[in-house]
Amino acid sequence: MPPRTRSAWLKTLGQLTLILLAAAAAGLAIGHPWPVITLAALGVVAWHYWRLRNVLLRLTARQRLTPPLGEGVWNELDRLLYRSQSEMRTRKRRLIEMLRAYRAAAAALPDGIVVVDRLSQRVLWFNEACKPLLGMQYPKDMGAPLVQRLHPLPLAHWLAAGRHAETLEVPSPVNSSVTLSLRLIPYSENLWLLVARDVSRLLHLEQMRRDFVANVSHELRTPLTVVHGYLDMLDPEEHPDWAPMLAEMQRQSQRMTQLVEDLLTLSRLESQGSLPEEESVAMSAMLNTLAREANALSQGRHQVTVEDTAGVDLWGGHKELHSAFSNLVSNAIRYTPAGGSVHIRFRREGPGAVLEVSDTGYGIPAHHLPRLTERFYRVSTSRSRESGGTGLGLAICKHVLNLHQARLLVTSEVGRGSTFSCQFGAERVRPREALEVLP
Repeated sequence: MPPRTRSAWLKTLGQLTLILLAAAAAGLAIGHPWPVITLAALGVVAWHYWRLRNVLLRLTARQRLTPPLGEGVWNELDRLLYRSQSEMRTRKRRLIEMLRAYRAAAAALPDGIVVVDRLSQRVLWFNEACKPLLGMQYPKDMGAPLVQRLHPLPLAHWLAAGRHAETLEVPSPVNSSVTLSLRLIPYSENLWLLVARDVSRLLHLEQMRRDFVANVSHELRTPLTVVHGYLDMLDPEEHPDWAPMLAEMQRQSQRMTQLVEDLLTLSRLESQGSLPEEESVAMSAMLNTLAREANALSQGRHQVTVEDTAGVDLWGGHKELHSAFSNLVSNAIRYTPAGGSVHIRFRREGPGAVLEVSDTGYGIPAHHLPRLTERFYRVSTSRSRESGGTGLGLAICKHVLNLHQARLLVTSEVGRGSTFSCQFGAERVRPREALEVLP
């Protein structure tokens, strides 16, 4: 107990003792001690009840009441209540100021912010940016079902995914020329945060970049063909001194031609929202083709093995899948020293299937793995140029897998090799009609 409180308590007990002693003395003086003591005790109880009433009034009063002066236990209680109320009002004022600041910050954001109840999927709050982006109006849309309010946006299945919902790009229900990127962020057990961002400008810039790359790549085709043709016409035997220079020029010309072809392929894949043609892809034949290509590129410098335990085929674009798998296999050959091994494996994984390409090459440091599928990103510039790669193979592979609703996973350890896994869902798996035996 604090010293001040203990002192007030002792003082009140002392006053009570003195009152009872004085009542006893007065009672003895008149010859009736117990009635006088009883009346004094009842007076003390009545006084304490009156002070208790004052405490209750202070607790229920909405205005701030200054505590009366004094040093008794009731005065100490009034002082403590006054201090507690002052501290509570200060905390409440600070919390209200913080809440107003947060709401003002949320209202000033250019992105639409909607607070959604997880169970009922009803709108609890939204900021001003939701009006031009989503067409929501206050207070009419407060408490409205989100799916019905934003119809015809396909939000029902998207909201059902909850915290696993991926970013969704949809046209704005207010203006179809505006593209919105929707993100669902669970920030408590029962509340979701829907963030709507206008990405129309970014998509326009991305389309301009794709068109530029496609047009430049297409225009480079003709001059490269001419240069390559004239180089083929030059006979190194007529000019022996020129032989090394002509060989290097031909090699660089072929590399530039391959780069242009990869850029055109990547541009075509980026412009496609879906596969132009889908069919059942025979994986036995595909694995045989990959093995032949790997052996031709290796020229006996590596041990190439193939394992097919899946017993199923894939549904998708044959040309696109071959391009993706071939890039993985050629990368494994290029970045594996002579004497190493490359293993191609097609297996089941749950209801889906996985094609893996493993090698015993140089390996990739962990900090490079998140950026491997970026265009022209190279782990080792000198080694990549020596191998003749264009730096676009993994970007092409990523886009092909995206068109097949698949994903690329990479595991690697420096000095021990890498494994590139193409994971396909159950919707891309088809029963194999005839299982061919691999050579």
